[in-house]
Amino acid sequence: MKKALDRFSIQSKIYKDHRPTYPEVLLKYIYSFCDAMNTCWDCGTGNGQVAALLSNSFDQVFATDISQQQIKNAITKPNIHYSVQRAEKTTFQDHYFDLITVAQAVHWFDLTSFNKEVNRVLKPNGIIAIWGYGLLKINPEIDAIVNHFYQHIIGEYWDKERDYIDQNYSTILFNFNEIDLEKTFKIETQWTIDQLQGYFNSWSSVQNYKDKNKGNNPVEQLIKDITPKWNTWQHQITFPIFIRIGTPINNKI
Repeated sequence: MKKALDRFSIQSKIYKDHRPTYPEVLLKYIYSFCDAMNTCWDCGTGNGQVAALLSNSFDQVFATDISQQQIKNAITKPNIHYSVQRAEKTTFQDHYFDLITVAQAVHWFDLTSFNKEVNRVLKPNGIIAIWGYGLLKINPEIDAIVNHFYQHIIGEYWDKERDYIDQNYSTILFNFNEIDLEKTFKIETQWTIDQLQGYFNSWSSVQNYKDKNKGNNPVEQLIKDITPKWNTWQHQITFPIFIRIGTPINNKI
């Protein structure tokens, strides 16, 4: 099993405050494949953003992350049970969960071990849903600045796992009976330039850049480049969502 990668403990508070939230229609679509909504595991929960949404529909939500700092800053609700555990080896009992979710995190896992663990703890008629979101879009002028930053300034500071995001999880190991999906989704929100700056500062690549460049933050120059093009208090921000859904390899629906 590969070494666990914790890329968000340092900026856990920034991550909580500045990551985009997922649309309710995405969760409802995932729920449409579930036979029951008793127990759910949100793996790589981070600040508990998805766990909080799941808790509105599931009786019990179990949320795990390898970062104690992320769990410390997580959203609390009576039916959410947080624990610090690796995704690939948990203390959960066999065939316990109706749904397992992983939002913008599965690419960090040891995929062979994680897939095996999911098949162990998922009910025979349960559902596994993994999803993420790609690079944000604002408008052509600002997008060009962000794309340059993403590819040429910060590009070499991403971990290799970022490639899975760039390829919309199409190449990720997914050892399940995959369900053909008929719908697509996106995140749409309104942000100020300060919120945009906070989001960029939550990137793991920015932390890597700072670590290797005496603490210098490349986001400061990025925001200076964007500011003349901003021209309003808020802009609409769009993130394309990609998703894969499946059932355990011993079951088909």
